[in-house]
Amino acid sequence: MTAASRVIAVTGGASGIGFAFSEALARAGHQVVIADLRGAVEAAERLSAQGLKAIGTQTDVVKPADVAGMVEQAVKAFGRLDVLVNNAGLFTTLTLKPFDQISDAEWMRVMEVNTLGPFVCAKAVVPEMRKNGFGRIVNIASTTPIKGTPNMLHYVASKGAVIAFTRSLARELGKDDITVNAIAPGFTLSDGVLDNDLHSKMGDVVRKTSRSLQRDQVPEDLVGALLFLASDGAGFITGQTIAVDGGSVFI
Repeated sequence: MTAASRVIAVTGGASGIGFAFSEALARAGHQVVIADLRGAVEAAERLSAQGLKAIGTQTDVVKPADVAGMVEQAVKAFGRLDVLVNNAGLFTTLTLKPFDQISDAEWMRVMEVNTLGPFVCAKAVVPEMRKNGFGRIVNIASTTPIKGTPNMLHYVASKGAVIAFTRSLARELGKDDITVNAIAPGFTLSDGVLDNDLHSKMGDVVRKTSRSLQRDQVPEDLVGALLFLASDGAGFITGQTIAVDGGSVFI
């Protein structure tokens, strides 16, 4: 199997960082399955119009039936599913606030999407990966749990859970030649962030106070790490979290 022939599902892949992933993977020669609540089919059509190989499927990552359908469509279209990118998550729609102002319902919704979603998706794809004797799972975490970022405790806790999830799942799936790693982005100027003044201002603070590389982070800065983790060169790397944040944290 060559790296250029892999079939890769990207959850939340229709916009922002997710679409940057989808487009870069397709341009690298991969066959991409864009799974998203909104805009998945349209995003895939944008790539197909460029001569790239992609399909889109409307998918709610916390619904097992939706995720099973995503796997089924991937196998039907491309014959298998090699790589899962657990990118779907809640962040840009959240309001920064002290922890005691976060409602129980909001806490549970963030946990549902950001932690249950990767769990549901992993359970759905692993049988296909085991059948093929190969698999890569890449979870999109965050550097916020490493920093202990305040005023977004539900998000920070959920992404800390993703890092722990990555390590434990890597232990379980190593015998199946399935690697599990995480990418921890720094504060990234995605479309959703640019639409939210409070988040954008937080980005200014990060850039000026803690980032070694003194420029804004954009979605394309994350692409190289993902392409590497999907490549043959990353075949002996598992259970790791790679911080891609311009040198804001060192782990």
